[in-house]
Amino acid sequence: MANILVCDDDKEIVDAIEIYLSQDGYKIYKAYDGEQAIQILDKEEIHLLIMDIMMPKLDGIRATLKIREYSSIPIIILSAKSEDTDKILGLNIGADDYICKPFNPLELVARVKSNLRRYTSLGSLTGENKAIYQVGGLVLNDDTKQVTVDDEPVKMTPIEYNILLLLMKNQGRVFSINQIYESIWNEDAIGADNTVAVHIRHIREKIEINPKEPRYLKVVWGVGYKIDKEQA
Repeated sequence: MANILVCDDDKEIVDAIEIYLSQDGYKIYKAYDGEQAIQILDKEEIHLLIMDIMMPKLDGIRATLKIREYSSIPIIILSAKSEDTDKILGLNIGADDYICKPFNPLELVARVKSNLRRYTSLGSLTGENKAIYQVGGLVLNDDTKQVTVDDEPVKMTPIEYNILLLLMKNQGRVFSINQIYESIWNEDAIGADNTVAVHIRHIREKIEINPKEPRYLKVVWGVGYKIDKEQA
């Protein structure tokens, strides 16, 4: 079963999350600021991180930036409902998902399972159904779960990888924001615009020479996103 690190300066919240997730068999590690979280990540094999934004010593935003320098594990940020800017900022700097406080325990467990499924899928090598998708210098190997641009490896988070895979498997087809969200997150697309847009921007920053003039990942204004079959 997966190891989950929970980081929040509110001990009651950390303990409550431990109760909810341990009932599903997850092993829980606990931290109370960003520095402690990074120390545990350095020592233990952690598969998913749940982290608050406002914390002493090292807050969740700065901690996420540091963690993303060397790790692509799923990061779920905890955010108060009124802090929409914090949620978008968290996604901007590399978080995969967010949960609003106060949260529903069932939603928490569901989001953890969903993010772990994507992470496990990205890291698994089945050796079957080899699939290599290529558009110009952009290559996605779904057998090895690797992405390269002009033969240079590109590091992606599980959500970024799965969005790119969806578009590359369906080259030429335009996907709306709602279609992308529902395909990747497996839930109804309610307020999905900002979430998808942030991840699309991250993908472009990684695969495009000039993200403002994308060669691969194109927008069809008012409709959605696509990757063309042919590139100049």
